[in-house]
Amino acid sequence: MAKACQLFSGSSGNSIFIADGETKILVDAGVTAKRLEGALASIGENANDLTAVFITHEHSDHIKGLRVFAARHHLPVIAEEQVLIRLLTDGHITEQQAVTAERDMELGGLAVLPFENSHDSVACLGYRFNLSDGKSISVCTDTGYITPDAELTVPGSDLVFLESNHEIRMLQNGPYPYLLKQRILSRVGHLSNDDCARFAAALVDSGTTRLVLSHLSRENNFPDIARQTTLAALNTAGFREDYDFRLKVAAPENREKPIIL
Repeated sequence: MAKACQLFSGSSGNSIFIADGETKILVDAGVTAKRLEGALASIGENANDLTAVFITHEHSDHIKGLRVFAARHHLPVIAEEQVLIRLLTDGHITEQQAVTAERDMELGGLAVLPFENSHDSVACLGYRFNLSDGKSISVCTDTGYITPDAELTVPGSDLVFLESNHEIRMLQNGPYPYLLKQRILSRVGHLSNDDCARFAAALVDSGTTRLVLSHLSRENNFPDIARQTTLAALNTAGFREDYDFRLKVAAPENREKPIIL
C-alpha cells in the first residue's frame, strides 16, 4: 500500500513522507529531528523504519533537522551532487551518508526520477517516485517557473505536491523589501498561485487525480486564495472536483491522515 503525507510546509520548514510498502522516505527535513519524529508518530510511523532522506536543495527550511535526524536514524541522504558538497562542507552530513541523485535510480522497488527546478540555491531538484504498484508521486516545489524538465517528468503522476507560494498582488503590495520581492518573483524564486494553477490544469489533463498545494507563504498568500485560484483554472478547463481530481492545501504542520493511493 502506498501513502504520502506533507508533514510540514512553508518557509518555517518542509518535509514530505512517502511510503511504498516497506520502502519509506522523507523528502526534505526542514524542522528539528524531534518535530520530524513526532510528526511521523502522529501518522503511525516510526522514524527508525525510514529508508532514506531525499533533499531538494540546501536552504534551511529544507535541511534544518537533517544532521541530527539522519545521523540518529542511520539514513543515507540523497541529493544533487553540488547540494551534497554544500551539505558536507557545512557539516550537515558525512561522506558515508551522501548519495548522488541519479535519473532512474532505484530504492527498494521505488524508481526515482529527479528533475531540475529553478531556484536560487546551488542546485534544486524535484522528484518523481514511480511506485511498485504502477502509481506515481511527484514533488515539485521551490521553483521560479515550471522548467522543461518538470514539464517532461511530472505529468501523469497520480499525486503531485505542487508549489503555490504567493499571490502576486499580495506580494507586490506587502511589507517585504523590494529586493526580496524581486527575488521571489524571479525565475529563480517561487511559483505563484497563477503559475501553479496553469500547471495543475495540465497535470489533471495528463491523468493526475490528486493535488496538494504546498509551500504557501504566510505573508503573501492565503490557503483559500491559493485553492480557489487552482480550482478556477481546473473548472475552466472542464474538470470537476471529486470526480476528475481531489485538491488539498498543505497546512504548515500536518493534522490529517496520509493520502492513500
